[in-house]
Amino acid sequence: MTNPFKAQWSKKGHSLCLGHWIISYCDLPIALPDKQLNNDMGTWGVYDPIYDNDPEFCEGKLEDDWVITNADWLIDVFIAHDIEVSEQNMRWFYQAVNEDDWRCGSCGGCM
Repeated sequence: MTNPFKAQWSKKGHSLCLGHWIISYCDLPIALPDKQLNNDMGTWGVYDPIYDNDPEFCEGKLEDDWVITNADWLIDVFIAHDIEVSEQNMRWFYQAVNEDDWRCGSCGGCM
């Protein structure tokens, strides 16, 4: 089965910090808590604008740790949107946001 979650950060280029998450489950929009809506998700990746392919500069949480750390608010979001609360759905959510996750300064716009 393919990932039913789609996630996109609304801003690109040199204004990442001005964006928000656009997330859907089976093409239905998901509302996130304010803290998650307007901030990076803290997933694992290289977010340095200069050394963007250097694993030395990785930061964030790997999938297993991220799911454990974020389970509380994620379960609430799933329940509010009638999404099955399961480990697989939590992993799919992580994988979707990880593709477009960012960090303050990762675009180089404020440098």
